Amino acid sequence: MNLAGLAARPGLMARSVLAHNAASRPLTLSLPRASPFATSAPLSCKNHKPSSAAVDASDPETNRAGLRADKYTDGLRLNKDWAANTARDHPELFPTLATGQKPQILWLGCSDSRCPETSMLGLQPGDVFVHRNIANIMHPGDLSSGAVIEYAVKYLGVKHIVVCGHTSCGGVAAAMGNKELGILDPWLLPLRQVRERNLSLLQSLSDEEAALKLVELNVREGLSVVTQKSAVLNAIQERGLQVHGLIYDVASGVLRELDIQETEDSLKHRLLAFKTE
Repeated sequence: MNLAGLAARPGLMARSVLAHNAASRPLTLSLPRASPFATSAPLSCKNHKPSSAAVDASDPETNRAGLRADKYTDGLRLNKDWAANTARDHPELFPTLATGQKPQILWLGCSDSRCPETSMLGLQPGDVFVHRNIANIMHPGDLSSGAVIEYAVKYLGVKHIVVCGHTSCGGVAAAMGNKELGILDPWLLPLRQVRERNLSLLQSLSDEEAALKLVELNVREGLSVVTQKSAVLNAIQERGLQVHGLIYDVASGVLRELDIQETEDSLKHRLLAFKTE
């Protein structure tokens, strides 16, 4: 157990320190600079060795040669290989990125760790400007997503906006149930409202089909919110900005595009109702 775990159990921590002193084994600590978002190594005992229980033998990742159970440590090591390989294969990429960014795609997706947008598209750093949150919900008044959209459209001049949902979404599963979830409840409210408006349809489907349908409906709702923003409407009208709805299948890695065509009249109505000068 490292010192972070002992700190949560004061009595055990005190007994452990006394045991070290009694056995004349010095306790050497690595003390990184205190920061709530520290990227340095965590506080731990220098002589600490992880127990075999820390490695999950059922996880194939921990059994690959050269990889340990700590993905953060692995990531730092593998980053050097990735950077070297990328620089070798694309020698102009990093020098170009150092001068600025010009992404063509704004990606509005879910925070789920299984949905890495740049990787699933087979693109490179600098190609995709990203905002992700729980269940890819577009709250009309959310300053975070609003600022990202405004910056991407007005100042980066993206050509495409993507709202992407995915299968096996935990946020969608939560909205399909009625369990109290604390801070997640207000966040999931727009998704529950979509569920309410389509309750008859969802109840006519199997649980799996209903969950997938709510994923799709949530993407369409997100696109509706995005295309109510004046900056987006201006870009659609003036320079042909395109918006897209995608569903990512986590079981296959394949993206599916939704049909989101709207009539000319509906676009005119949206321009009249939401576009500002």
